[in-house]
Amino acid sequence: MNGFQAFSVPSPVNAAAAIVAMRMKLQSGDAAGARAIAEPARRAFPGDAPLADAAGDLAMKAGDAKAAEAHFAAACAAAPAIIDYAINHAIALQQLGRHAKVLAVLDRHGAKARLNARLASVRATSERALGNLAAAARWYDIALRAEPGRLRALHGRARVALERGEDDAVARFDRALVASPGDAELWLGKAQALELAGDVRGARLIAEQLAQQAPGFLGGLTFLAGLRLAAGEPDFTAPFHEAARRAPLDPNIPASQIETLAGLDLAAEAADIAAKARRSFPNVAHFALLEAIHAGSSGDYDRAEAIFADLVDPRPIRHLHEARHRLRGHDPEAAEALLTRALAADPWDISAWALRGIAWRMAGDDRAQWLHEQPGLVQMQPLLARHGLVAEAIAQLRLLHAASSMPLGQSLRGGTQTRGILFHRTEPVLAELHAAITATLEAYRAGLPQRDDTHPLLRHRDTPWQLAGSWSVRLTGGAGAGDYHTAHIHPQGLVSSALYLVVPKDADDLEARRGWLEIGRPPRDLGLKLDPIAMIGPREGYLALFPSTLYHGTTPFGADEAAAERVTVAFDVVPVTETPE
Repeated sequence: MNGFQAFSVPSPVNAAAAIVAMRMKLQSGDAAGARAIAEPARRAFPGDAPLADAAGDLAMKAGDAKAAEAHFAAACAAAPAIIDYAINHAIALQQLGRHAKVLAVLDRHGAKARLNARLASVRATSERALGNLAAAARWYDIALRAEPGRLRALHGRARVALERGEDDAVARFDRALVASPGDAELWLGKAQALELAGDVRGARLIAEQLAQQAPGFLGGLTFLAGLRLAAGEPDFTAPFHEAARRAPLDPNIPASQIETLAGLDLAAEAADIAAKARRSFPNVAHFALLEAIHAGSSGDYDRAEAIFADLVDPRPIRHLHEARHRLRGHDPEAAEALLTRALAADPWDISAWALRGIAWRMAGDDRAQWLHEQPGLVQMQPLLARHGLVAEAIAQLRLLHAASSMPLGQSLRGGTQTRGILFHRTEPVLAELHAAITATLEAYRAGLPQRDDTHPLLRHRDTPWQLAGSWSVRLTGGAGAGDYHTAHIHPQGLVSSALYLVVPKDADDLEARRGWLEIGRPPRDLGLKLDPIAMIGPREGYLALFPSTLYHGTTPFGADEAAAERVTVAFDVVPVTETPE
């Protein structure tokens, strides 16, 4: 045998031997062999906590979070006092998106948790994912008191500071960068914090360095494009061109550029980038779909039609976008057939239901009335708030808008939009406004039709709701055609909204209807002659609420009035889908 002797791992006679055998396989690079030992060993010794934990670790390394969660849960059941098992279980649950369950698992360790930096950091991550940013900040602070150099906690706490608009966000990113000076995500966070603090020059310097040193870092490219757009530079997506030149084998760069262009109605430019990407990446079928989507949006129907005719792409996203193309071609029956296929894969896809509503209206189908025109689906509710809250909120929001700009990829055309999630900020007046909106939502719910399990909104009529994204928009009239929102939907929401805090002086002009909310008018690129199903005139202190499956936009206003102003707060409502077990 030329001096070489082969050894075989004997069948484990107990749990400890199984763990040793698993480790030997893993050390030799045979992860699959290690799991092959782990699974039968777990069946043979189901109550052994170290074995269950080791099996969970192997499953996590293999990317099998579901199996890992089951193994770690068994370890916790067998040895409930061991904190490390609970932390491992929590991390597996995070991989599965079960953040409320994470809190329940970690709560079992009570006061001891405050001495464990790893547990506190993991808990903070789930609190942040659940939108509990104040709690996330507390737990990150606990982690950092126990272990000041813990990188995950340093980064997480800096992100929370940025998201909440805390004054020390820049300093927190600096502290994290000391621990990890080469982390592009941390540098991007610092740039975002600098911009929020008003140091646009410093933010841009970092963004340009990121684009130079990491051309494939999409977050940095998108942020730099946004800075260039805010500065009024016509070729604001130039960083993507340079990045593609320096990293020509990365298809994600043109894909991100296409998304950025399309988000600002530059559909023809987006289609041309997609066509170029098709030639550069012939094996990436998605670029053909992107070219068809944006060619159609730009008005080049024949170009889109030719691509769809030859497109081999069975994904639901293809059916969704080809349905949109068929609506543009005034063929609601073909669109409905495609939407049926898309909804077979995801029965409650908001985008598909929004297009289905348009198809039904075009076809004269009575289901259009059921979907969007039942009494109570669209409401205008007075904000349930104390006297003076609106004025205080306006003052605070104007301060935020002074450091804001028109965002990339949103429906806004002109004006400014606050950054991040508005109700994650720390200002007390915003917390009070959040509470007032939540109370008003219950009044809206009370006016809805009865629960209907076949309806995308009414199936959630009696389940708990929560706010997801939230932001404020300030329009001041602009120039030319004036400021407005294009017709759009919020595909992640259940209910969409507009809370009016400041309205134009002539908002009640029934003939001009400047700055009015149009609900149900199809987006302009479809070229359809369908009127809105409702038009809402802005009223200070009132909250417009309607299903997220309804396209909505605003009429332009203020082009001939220098003093015009419109300040709103908007948010998405989503069902509470996860509860701790």
